[in-house]
Amino acid sequence: MGIELEEIPGWTCTGAGVIQEKNQRFGDTLNARNFAKAEQMGLPILTICSTCQGVMSQANHRMRNPEYLAEINSYLAEEGLEYSGNSEPKHLLWILIEDYGLDHLMPHITRQLTELKIAPFYGCYIVRPTEALDIAEHPERQQSLELLIDALGATLVDFEGKTRCCGFPILTINERNSMAMVGKHTSEVKDLGADAMVTPCPLCHLNLDGFQPKAASQIRRSIDLPILHMPQLIGLAMGMSPADLGLKKHIVSTGPLEVKLDARR
Repeated sequence: MGIELEEIPGWTCTGAGVIQEKNQRFGDTLNARNFAKAEQMGLPILTICSTCQGVMSQANHRMRNPEYLAEINSYLAEEGLEYSGNSEPKHLLWILIEDYGLDHLMPHITRQLTELKIAPFYGCYIVRPTEALDIAEHPERQQSLELLIDALGATLVDFEGKTRCCGFPILTINERNSMAMVGKHTSEVKDLGADAMVTPCPLCHLNLDGFQPKAASQIRRSIDLPILHMPQLIGLAMGMSPADLGLKKHIVSTGPLEVKLDARR
């Protein structure tokens, strides 16, 4: 696709919102450190994680306050770093829509997904808070998954819960409620006739796929809804094999999805 990736040397986790709950300044300093290193490289930051996108955007938004940025930089100075406040971390989904352009993606598509019915699941962090995510300036971000699904030729299966929490943040403190959320989202989409759900968030993928059997047991019904991380859906449309995309490692089998794709070849 012509997108060159360079890893940030010594990058750290964004904190995933967990560190920020305990110590916001520490969490923001972790992110500012990554931003400063990216600035030294002269490169923007790309992420494939909605949670990282949300956490980085919120940290960046807070650091628009000059006094707060100066405080964060006082911590970074211990490592000889300084953040100017001008970095803009962006999810791959946004980059494809806003910068790369879906029209430039299409020449790389070798297999239109016309046989598939796909439901979008944004989750929490990539759609709110809207101010930190600059949604007012980029309203297309609220329909970005739908735009991608449509461009890849799949039939869109819309559902009300697409911007709600997947349940991952409360998994370790209230597993029963987390499973109830997984069960509700996946069963609703299954009942709408979707072949799969796609999410731009690996943590949503982990919860909706990895814990779906347990959620199904809790709500006492079968679900068996394949969950795809967004790059996997794009990879299928680019003709990549299920093995290359790691589909065999999913908890919920993607077999029915693969059969539909193979039947059209």
